[in-house]
Amino acid sequence: MKKITFIGAGSFDFTRELVRDILTYEAFADAHLCLMDISVERLSYIEKACRKIKAAGNYPAVIEATTDRKKALEGADGVIITVLTAGPDIFRTDIEIPGKYGVDICVGDTRGPAGIFRFLRSAPVLLDICRDIEAVCPDAYVLNYTNPMALNCRYLQEMTNLKITGLCHSVQHTAAMLAGWIGADMQDIEYLCAGINHMAFYLEYKWKGEDAYPLIRQAMERKEVWEEELVRNELFRHLDYYPTESSGHNSEYYPWFRKRPDLIEKYCTHSTGWNPGEHAYILKEYFRRQDEWRQDIGKWLEEAEPDLKRGQEYAACIFNALFGDGTPFEFNGNVRNEGYLENLPQGCCVEVPVTADPNGLQVHPVGKLPDQLAVMVNTAARCEELAVKGCIERDRRAIFHSILFDPLTAAVLSMEEIQRMTDEMFEANREYLPQFPKAWHFMVS
Repeated sequence: MKKITFIGAGSFDFTRELVRDILTYEAFADAHLCLMDISVERLSYIEKACRKIKAAGNYPAVIEATTDRKKALEGADGVIITVLTAGPDIFRTDIEIPGKYGVDICVGDTRGPAGIFRFLRSAPVLLDICRDIEAVCPDAYVLNYTNPMALNCRYLQEMTNLKITGLCHSVQHTAAMLAGWIGADMQDIEYLCAGINHMAFYLEYKWKGEDAYPLIRQAMERKEVWEEELVRNELFRHLDYYPTESSGHNSEYYPWFRKRPDLIEKYCTHSTGWNPGEHAYILKEYFRRQDEWRQDIGKWLEEAEPDLKRGQEYAACIFNALFGDGTPFEFNGNVRNEGYLENLPQGCCVEVPVTADPNGLQVHPVGKLPDQLAVMVNTAARCEELAVKGCIERDRRAIFHSILFDPLTAAVLSMEEIQRMTDEMFEANREYLPQFPKAWHFMVS
């Protein structure tokens, strides 16, 4: 019997879908699935959901729920981390303080001022989890789903010796979207994708062995396709390679889309599921979930038999390759750059092709990013390196520098304004970041 442990199992949608997928594999039909969360209430809901899936599939799996993290990790072959540190009240400051200074943020969970402070709060929690894994099940494979993905993985890969990688579904979801645009079956699509999390690009995208980019350009001439992903389509039009992450996310990573109201109106307001033109959309979604999650989960539990068809998340496929039936599986994982992308910083966290098989995780070197992509991605990766350095060394100045060079922030604010904004964000996070010194910097009266 294989054991897979979920840390942060109260992330209802993720856990429910991943459990469903894991049980579709014959090697895991009788697996021991251990659900761990610090919230007894959330844990009770997800335990009911997993038992419903087990019963619907008539699986012999063992479902266990506990608030004891070390107990949950005992004997684990694989660990999935889906924790959320703090809550909407502190997330509000990530969005609203930059907004007060004119930095308009849509999601704020990846990079820039909001993503960096989210990382600083998450890092000690994630490290505590990984210290328990090192003590209890050091040979387990660890898959991280907690954002900000690149920052969290870079930090944990620096601070631990665990076999850990991070997963983001944007790569496979975007590949399927592009296939739909050109009328292709995903079984006939091949691609090479590389970069950093939420800033990766399809260096190759082929349909039946032929370059499909000309077909994608043709598809974008259709009004409904062009308007479906305005930001991403604009990036592709000018940079020649299609990006993986949604327009809502992408709009806040670059200096071109959110620095003026007219640009927000043109690119961000009308054409994405995130509705990034609405300031701080994600905050409203967080507070909606906080108010309605019990109702949403209760409704799902009362519905008819759940759909047991395997979804598009990759955790189950990876675990099956590593310690299930051994069928190799290729995916894009977040790993330390050990020459895999030659023109990005050595050691930074990159998102590149990885093959999982019974021998472990085999990372595939990509070579160099095209120059125009390397310029942008280098800036983001180096800001992330500064943020990780600042986190490890408790260096407030390094955190400021990591925000100073954020493209959207720098497009809107002066250096002094960025310093003031960073100080204000530190103050708002004082409860969560007591390890950092109080503010000091040279001020001009």
